Amino acid sequence: MSSRNGFRRLVVINVVGLTHEMIGVNTPNISRLLDTGFARPMATVLPAVTCSVQATLLTGLMPAQHGIVANGWYFRELAEVMFWKQSNHLIQGERVFQTAKQRDASHTTAKMFWWYNMYADVQWSVTPRPSYPADGRKVMDIYSEPPEFRNELQNKFGRFPLFNFWGPTADIRSSAWIANASIEVFRKYQPSMLLVYLPHLDYNLQRLGPKDPRISEDIRLVDHEAGKLIDAAQEADADIVVLSEYGITEVNQPIHINRALRNAGFLRVRMEPLGWETLDCGASKAFAVADHQVAHVYVQRPDDVARVKALLERLDGVEKVLDREAQREAGIDHERSGELVCVSHRNAWFTYYFWQDDRLAPDYARTVDIHRKPGYDPVELFIDPTIRFPKLRIANRLARKMLGFRYYMDMIGLDAGIVRGSHGRLPDANRLAEDGPVLICSSKRVERDELHATDVRNLMLNLQFGG
Repeated sequence: MSSRNGFRRLVVINVVGLTHEMIGVNTPNISRLLDTGFARPMATVLPAVTCSVQATLLTGLMPAQHGIVANGWYFRELAEVMFWKQSNHLIQGERVFQTAKQRDASHTTAKMFWWYNMYADVQWSVTPRPSYPADGRKVMDIYSEPPEFRNELQNKFGRFPLFNFWGPTADIRSSAWIANASIEVFRKYQPSMLLVYLPHLDYNLQRLGPKDPRISEDIRLVDHEAGKLIDAAQEADADIVVLSEYGITEVNQPIHINRALRNAGFLRVRMEPLGWETLDCGASKAFAVADHQVAHVYVQRPDDVARVKALLERLDGVEKVLDREAQREAGIDHERSGELVCVSHRNAWFTYYFWQDDRLAPDYARTVDIHRKPGYDPVELFIDPTIRFPKLRIANRLARKMLGFRYYMDMIGLDAGIVRGSHGRLPDANRLAEDGPVLICSSKRVERDELHATDVRNLMLNLQFGG
C-alpha cells in the first residue's frame, strides 16, 4: 500500500559521498528517479561530517541547536574525548520520526544503520555494535530494536560483516548486507518511513581520492545496492529520497595540529608504563579534537584563547579559525564545541597525532580503534604499506585469536600522507555540484530550486503528509 491513514510511505537512502556530479551513466538505478522527480545539489552544515549532518537532516536544526558538533567531542566533565557514541539521547531537538508520530499515531519508522541509532524513538532499528570480551577480542555483532530482530536478520543474511564496514577491508559487502536487511524489514514489517545508510562510497573516496578513475566502479556498485531498495520501494508505490551527507575533495596535506600545540607548550602527554604516550586532555592548556577538515580546539583558560588562535592562524593548511562569535555565525556555537574551531583549506585535513616520535605513538595508533583515538583517523582504511608480508602478519594474529590468546592487530601505519580524500569544510560556492552533497527525489511535489540540509526534515514530512 502506498498510503495508510492519510500519509504515503517513504524510503530515504543515504548514499554517503554521493555528489550531483556523479549522477549519470554510472548510476542507472538512482537516475531513473529523475523520470518522475528531480535532483539538486544540497548546501550543508559545518562540520560536513556524518553525525552532524545526519542530526541536521532529521531535526532541521543547525549543530548549534541539536548539539552534534562533530563525530566526537571533548566531554569536559569527564576530561575525555569520545567518538562515535551511539545513544540517540545525545541529539537535542525533535526528530522527524517523532513529529510524524505526533501527526499520526499509526506512523512507524525503521532506522537501518543511521547514526545515533540506539534508543531512538522508532519501532525497528539496527546498528553496528561489536562485543568486547575481557580477553581483548572484538567480536562482530549488531544492536537491534527489538532485540530478537538481531538474530532474525543474521540468521537470514549471515553475521553482519563488521570488518567490511570500516578498516582496511571495508568494501561493498557491508552496504550489500544493509540493503538486503533493509528490504526484508520494509517488506515484512511495512514501516511508514525507512531510513537506510549505505557507506560504500566513503571508503575509496578517502583512500584514492575523487579523481581516481577506479571510483567509477564504486559508484556503480553502490548504485546497484541502492537500486534494490528503489525496486522494493517502487513495488510498494512509496516515495523515494536518495541523499548524501557530504562530498569528498582531493587532499594532499595532513595538518598535525596537536603537534603544533604541543610544540608551543599548550598540550600535555602522559608517558604510559609500557613505553608510549597518551594525550592528557584534562592537564592540557589547549588541544584539538580533529575530525576530517574541521578541528575543535579546547582551551582551558580564557586568557590563552587569543594566543592559541594566533598560533593556529599561522599553521600551514588552516583556512580559518572560528572564535565564539564566528561560530555563532556558522551555526556551530554550542557548549560541546571547542573555544576555537579550525577549518582547513580544501586540499588539507587534520590528524589527531600528538606524539613527536613514532616510537612513542600509543599502542592504539597502529590498530583500527575508533573509540580510543582522540580524533578521527582515516589511515585506518589502509594496511601499513611498510609491512613486508601483511598477509603473514594477519594470519599470525588471527591464529593467536583462534587459540584464545591476546593479540595485537597492528596493521595500521602512521603516515597520514597516504590519505587522498577528505570532507568536513563547507564546499566552495562555485563547487557545490562537485564537492557538496546531493538530494534526489522520486516526486516533483516537493521540488525547489535550492536545498539546504536543514530543509530535508520538512521535505520528508511534506512527502508523507502533504505540503
